[in-house]
Amino acid sequence: MARDFDYFVVLADMRTGSNFLEANLNEFSGLICHGEAFNPHFVGHKDQMALLGVNLRQREADPMRLIAAMQDQDGVVPGFRFFHDHDQRILKHVLTDRRCAKVVLQRNPVDSYVSRKIAVATGQWRLTNVTHKKTAKAVFDAGEFRTHLEQLGDFQTLIQNTLQRSGQTAFYIRYEDISDLDVMNGLGRFLGAKKGLDSLSGKLKKQNPEPISEKVENFDEMQQALAGIDMFALSELPSFEPRKGPLVPSYVAGHRTPLLFMPVQGGPVSAIKSWMAAIDGVGVDDLTRDFTQKSLRQWKRQNPGHRTFTVVTHPLERAHTAFCRHILMPGPECYPEVRGTLRKVHKLPIPEGAPGAEYDASAHRAAFLGFLEFVKANLSGQTSVRIDPAWASQMNVLQGFAQFGVPDLVIRAERLIDDLAMVTSQIGKTKLVPVDIGDEGPVPLSAIYDGEVERAARDAYQRDYMMFGYQSWVDPAHANASGRLTGR
Repeated sequence: MARDFDYFVVLADMRTGSNFLEANLNEFSGLICHGEAFNPHFVGHKDQMALLGVNLRQREADPMRLIAAMQDQDGVVPGFRFFHDHDQRILKHVLTDRRCAKVVLQRNPVDSYVSRKIAVATGQWRLTNVTHKKTAKAVFDAGEFRTHLEQLGDFQTLIQNTLQRSGQTAFYIRYEDISDLDVMNGLGRFLGAKKGLDSLSGKLKKQNPEPISEKVENFDEMQQALAGIDMFALSELPSFEPRKGPLVPSYVAGHRTPLLFMPVQGGPVSAIKSWMAAIDGVGVDDLTRDFTQKSLRQWKRQNPGHRTFTVVTHPLERAHTAFCRHILMPGPECYPEVRGTLRKVHKLPIPEGAPGAEYDASAHRAAFLGFLEFVKANLSGQTSVRIDPAWASQMNVLQGFAQFGVPDLVIRAERLIDDLAMVTSQIGKTKLVPVDIGDEGPVPLSAIYDGEVERAARDAYQRDYMMFGYQSWVDPAHANASGRLTGR
């Protein structure tokens, strides 16, 4: 019968108990762990410069050569330990290779941090004889610990997300579990060992068994610092929006001018396209569009000195535009099915057809507040309606852009004139071209705006308000003074 895995990797980090775990794995008949096989500074264990006939230089030139050498071993399932700062070429390979078993070893980050500080102070990273034990106390540094915590979190998130996306799972084990014979035998079965262990390895000894209060010199200071660190991300604003791709087909480039616009739907997209066309003296249909990632790379190579930009809008203003354009007003840009669902299921108080004379500011305010309530639930994954790009959080859209490339400039709609002038000056264009942004809908936002409307928008778009630093909305009508921004 074919075995489940050809080899394994222990995904761990320094001072998580990986040496003890390796020692126990090597007690199993049919399993062999080769240490830190892809440590940038040695091969397997400290001062060891070769493993299985592959030296450090050869491994650097072709890391897969060492993987192949491991798999050539007869009668065993080979493996190795991998830390976050080891060869990233191998990390990508093992996480996506279904023939590689993943063992994820974790430890309380405070314990691993303190243990590492003591090991650095004493120079003792392994203990095989307690009579040779060296002692020292750790000095806690809050900034250093935050970096340690961030590295661990990033590594664990990468592991989890890659396994989720590829439909795989791992064997998770904590530092404390290594001393549990039953857990270790379960791990052995997972990796393909045919026979369990009767006892655990006695080669290594626990180095610092004392309570942590006795191992840290400035323990009181550490407690105070930890109280200010959000260990469990309690202050983080959760996002349940599906991750968006880079949306490359929506990008628009100038007809001759090397400008690339990365649209955030719901903002002044049509106005920007018209502005770009006016720069080159052509129609909007003459702009370059319908990019693929390949054609966009070609465009960038063919247009040295190009500039890319996007425009973000105050969340309240953008939500009002999306409501009027896609929900309230029947027409070519309306989403009739979504509109019907919002009326029937979410009881949005909008007329069945186009708003008539009886649809006043009071009715518009009630309808818009209902839409903001829907958006809050929609972005939290609590509705069956799709999260449309027109009202998706702008932060999520920009994160999607970054999967292909980030814009050179993120322009804020309230600074549109000045910032567009700046980006065009960077490519040698000095002629000012009008930007005309018309108002959306039968009732302007300024006619219904109050504290309740502002609070509803903040509830729906907490991340955008925080990440972009938006304050309460202000009617931008005064921007008409320049004569170039009109109709708002």
